[in-house]
Amino acid sequence: MLAACGSDDDGAAAPEPGTGAEETEAIDEGEDLAEGQDPEDQEILVAAAEVPVGGGVILGASQVVVTQPSEGTFKGFSSTCTHQGCQVSSVDGDTIRCACHNSTFSVDDGAVLGGPATAPLPEVPVALAGDQVVSA
Repeated sequence: MLAACGSDDDGAAAPEPGTGAEETEAIDEGEDLAEGQDPEDQEILVAAAEVPVGGGVILGASQVVVTQPSEGTFKGFSSTCTHQGCQVSSVDGDTIRCACHNSTFSVDDGAVLGGPATAPLPEVPVALAGDQVVSA
């Protein structure tokens, strides 16, 4: 029997409090934004303190994985596995994992560490605004 990556049912589990998967909100002030960026275009993704150094967090509502490969460096990637479109399931140390077919990706650059996926996770631009990681 083959397992599909997608599902048509709405039986998704509610995000756990403190996981960074809660609803996001618009940023009010343009603290530490790159020159020319409009604060109204920013979306708070997660508090920087919630992203472990050498690891990351999956933000289900935003469909983004935010990682911190080294202290103070934040990266964003799509949480959609490039193999068959499943949502990645965990970040274990320096590895982003997809439980559907066991593909693994690097928290540094989204590169494939183990297949069956052959393409890296697409980068999602993020920035640090004060103590929050925001969409860039």
